[in-house]
Amino acid sequence: MFGENLYSIQPGIETRWASRENPEGKKGQGGKARNGRKGSAWFTLEDGEDATLAHAENTSGMIRRIWMTINTRNPATLRGTFIEMYWDESEKPAVCAPIGDFFCLGIGRMAVVKNSLFSSPEGRSFNCYIPMPFRKSMKIVVKNRSGQQIKHFYYDVDYTLGDRIEENALYFHCWFNRENPTQMGRDFQLLPFLEGQGRYLGVNLGIRCDRTKYFNTWWGEGEFKAYIDGDQEYPSLCGTGVEDYIGTAWGQDYFYDLYHGSQIYDKENMEIACYRLHVPDPIYFHENIQIMIQQIGGIDTNDELSKAKFHFHQQTMGARYRSVNGYDIDFVAIDPTIVLPELFEREDDWSCCTYFYFDKPQSDLPILPVEKCLI
Repeated sequence: MFGENLYSIQPGIETRWASRENPEGKKGQGGKARNGRKGSAWFTLEDGEDATLAHAENTSGMIRRIWMTINTRNPATLRGTFIEMYWDESEKPAVCAPIGDFFCLGIGRMAVVKNSLFSSPEGRSFNCYIPMPFRKSMKIVVKNRSGQQIKHFYYDVDYTLGDRIEENALYFHCWFNRENPTQMGRDFQLLPFLEGQGRYLGVNLGIRCDRTKYFNTWWGEGEFKAYIDGDQEYPSLCGTGVEDYIGTAWGQDYFYDLYHGSQIYDKENMEIACYRLHVPDPIYFHENIQIMIQQIGGIDTNDELSKAKFHFHQQTMGARYRSVNGYDIDFVAIDPTIVLPELFEREDDWSCCTYFYFDKPQSDLPILPVEKCLI
């Protein structure tokens, strides 16, 4: 999967684990607390505190796996505890995201998820298997801004040192975004405009639908759009709907697979977390990239309108306003002749954790303020 066979060894590569039993990942220094009888398996992370999980200096290497778990896994800690990663002495993190969303567990809720890059096999832990090369140094930090104490924080970071990093090897990045609510008629950003070379690796999406405005109507007609290498008004890559983008069809429900899934589909509260990983189908960019997704809903006029007691905003892009079954509905149709299903712009709570490789150890992407992340 990662371009390495399992039966060869590169001369000079050393394996290290950083954990609370050996925070520096030093040779022959693990498990010393309590005379080697499991004396430091976890640590306490108070609200407002930071902790360095792993770091290495003056060496090349590769992060191979990250595992962690915490005793309190609620919306406050999942969205208010952040993981940051720094490569090659950069001052700005290449990764800054809530730990739940980073580990493919969106909307502040734990779930069972198993895919090619992440897993939480019983919904109680966090695992990441993305290879993350560095040439000079690395540092991984967690920051607690949840308003709660995390009494038991367990982790290990598994990495190698001395790797021969190829000249064209890229740095791992991720970007977290949230809008609550999104803006009517304006596409939600999965990745803002970014200049450079790299590979879009995938995204973990979170959607919390506004049931007050939209009842339980379908939310996922929006198209995925990737603007690549100079695309202007229209993108080179365009999908056909959210559920289509994540590899299912005709609506959506709970499922998970190697490269796509919906690890949360709460029909009662209309809360969704889903992912698409571009492992077998790479999206490369050589000059620049920008990725968006629309917030468009749909109603089958033969079925849903009789049940839908709500009023959609009239200030929609190109809306056609009319009354159907006694209810005032604003519609946006791709083609005026198309009435089944009717399409309409929505405003919901959307979030994303977007994973990508980039040719620089840091980017100029904005970091979302803590208060905008919290649920």
